[in-house]
Amino acid sequence: MICGSLAYDTVMVFDGRFKEHILPERIHTLSVSFLVPQLRRNYGGCAGNIAFNLKLLGLDSHVLATVGEDFDPYETWMRRHGLSLQYVTRIPGAFTAQAFITTDLDDNQITAFHPGAMQRAGELEVPTDAGVTLGLVGPDSRDAMLRHAEQFAAAGIPFIFDVGQGLPLFQGSELRRFIEQASWTIVNDYEAGVVEERTGLDAAAIAARGRAYIVTRGAQGSDVHAGGRTIRIPAVAAERVVDPTGAGDAYRAGIIYGLTHGLDWESTGRVASLLGSIKVAHHGTQSHGAAAADFGERFRDAFGYAL
Repeated sequence: MICGSLAYDTVMVFDGRFKEHILPERIHTLSVSFLVPQLRRNYGGCAGNIAFNLKLLGLDSHVLATVGEDFDPYETWMRRHGLSLQYVTRIPGAFTAQAFITTDLDDNQITAFHPGAMQRAGELEVPTDAGVTLGLVGPDSRDAMLRHAEQFAAAGIPFIFDVGQGLPLFQGSELRRFIEQASWTIVNDYEAGVVEERTGLDAAAIAARGRAYIVTRGAQGSDVHAGGRTIRIPAVAAERVVDPTGAGDAYRAGIIYGLTHGLDWESTGRVASLLGSIKVAHHGTQSHGAAAADFGERFRDAFGYAL
């Protein structure tokens, strides 16, 4: 059960540089307009991305999320790819969450995010009587993340805490509560610094409060702190670096795959690393399906052994 967002990502490319059009001395009266001849609308949101990647690995999952009246195209996409809509709830009069991202030639970004229906996600209940064996609490509305973590914990369902873009919403005491409720905590290296500072817990202390503490480090690989040791997971070089957005969600799907198949952390981390690498080589967060079709062969080529 993946608790988090379903969202549209509208990505635009400005064929210039922001710095050439923004005057530092006039920043207090900023009024600029950029011509963006390139535009893509992607299906995204952390929950949708993770569910999509799990399907590529042969795992079915449910998404627990709220969406708006404009969800029809995304719904068609999910049905086409065999993704469950059983626990996706439409909110009348609302838009589906969406990000509007403008990138310049230096890869600087200006982003506006409209949460829309996601603001009502806290009204949803985790279906604790539906045979759910593993959960994930990902970036969502503040209320939703707090409530869904409590519901998983109360039902005795092990879950992953993935704070992501929700990090600014929580104080140290709340982050500690998440960590203590969760079986696994996963963050990127920047988030790790903030979480450890706000909670006063180092990596070993966070790991000791669950089964593992996982820190991703982009091209430098990732670290799994578990069982009193730190396991270094190597990165897999992407065939080409096209779009890193969504690589973290692909990595999380790989972690879930390893957990559900009883793999050791060395192999679990490598599955996650490889899936993230495949995603980086493609635009959008759910467009790499064909590339993952030969995942087993790619894994053997990358690591020298079969899953």
